[in-house]
Amino acid sequence: MTLIPGAAEAARRIARGETSAAALLEAVVARIVAQEPRVRAYAALDLDAARAQAAALDRGAPRGPLHGVPIAVKDVFDTADLPTAYGSAIWAGHRPRADAAAVALARAAGAVILGKTVTTEFASYTPGATANPHDVTRTPGGSSSGSAAAVAAGMACAAFGTQTAGSIIRPAAYCGVVGYKPSFGMIPRAGMKPLAESFDTAGTLAPTVADAALLASVAAGRADIAAPQAPEAWPVIGLLRTDWWDEAEPAQHAALEALARALSAAGARVVDLPAPGIARANDRHSAAMAWEVARAFAWERAAAPQLFSPKFTEICDRGLRITPAEHAAIRADLARACVVLRALFEGCDVVLTPSAPGEAPRGLAATGAPTFNRIWSLLGGPCLSLPCGYGAEAMPLGAQLAALPGQDALLLGTALRVEKVAAFGLR
Repeated sequence: MTLIPGAAEAARRIARGETSAAALLEAVVARIVAQEPRVRAYAALDLDAARAQAAALDRGAPRGPLHGVPIAVKDVFDTADLPTAYGSAIWAGHRPRADAAAVALARAAGAVILGKTVTTEFASYTPGATANPHDVTRTPGGSSSGSAAAVAAGMACAAFGTQTAGSIIRPAAYCGVVGYKPSFGMIPRAGMKPLAESFDTAGTLAPTVADAALLASVAAGRADIAAPQAPEAWPVIGLLRTDWWDEAEPAQHAALEALARALSAAGARVVDLPAPGIARANDRHSAAMAWEVARAFAWERAAAPQLFSPKFTEICDRGLRITPAEHAAIRADLARACVVLRALFEGCDVVLTPSAPGEAPRGLAATGAPTFNRIWSLLGGPCLSLPCGYGAEAMPLGAQLAALPGQDALLLGTALRVEKVAAFGLR
């Protein structure tokens, strides 16, 4: 859908003098003017401030790898020059004094901050107004709803998102873009509103793998992934249908298996992995999240509980009902699930699995299910979604790649090769 270059190509064009920060920004602004009324991806925009940023960049020396690149920021990251409401009426009009670390690092590298993208309430479940650019009667996914939709509609060259369960991977799949959740803690979370701190991970959404990697590299201080390299020899890819395979739509089954066959034809070694037998892990992850949510939002619960959505109240109530002994048992169960997940990688380097159950559901009252995402957020390793086909109603489908914690360079390099195969199949 997008005619706007991704972050990596935009940076190259500016560096070569083929365009300017101001000219690129105006192209993005034109897309915002055309698309924002129907998509509603932004919670806050200040285009005059963005123009001032771009003009200053054009007058000065190159600032860094994102020089002049317009990006969007999920509204759970603090910004000094834009309101930050975390998707809640409780924080309406809040103006932080400082940028979150990831935003400050992107700005220092030359990024132009366009605005704040819509998040679900506190990056949990209750959605905002954002619609899917491919069909505005459908959800864009969540919680990084606005970031995925803005990138898909060409209203940003890349965007920051966050994931606690499936909040980057699922909206990326539903909107037909790339979503990258790095290893836990790789991108600093200072200045980011926590939902469940032992799982919250900052990441990126962008048109391509290279674009997502570039923005993440700046925020993480990881020059080694700024321009990921596809390995000369294919890593071993494990096709994992998971314990929830039957919950995916037939078209999702077909698209993932077609991609696996195409990868084999391209020379990759693709092996079938057994279902890990950890079906309870999703509910246990949900319970562990609830425990942390109930405590992270103690101030809001005391100050304005009437402004919580019913769903958020339900999560907090669930968390408060969990006893310390029950919580310890939940964490022990999750630790055992991680042992099982790590064992999967004894037979492969990277896992291939669904990003979501299928196409974006109709309606804007919910954001879809994180069924295929929770275990990878639990493991804490990097995962990435890229487009792999279309469903029965011509909406995007996503393929998810996952690796062990710390294996971000391997994952991104493999994703570059998978992206080429998947793109060929989408023609």
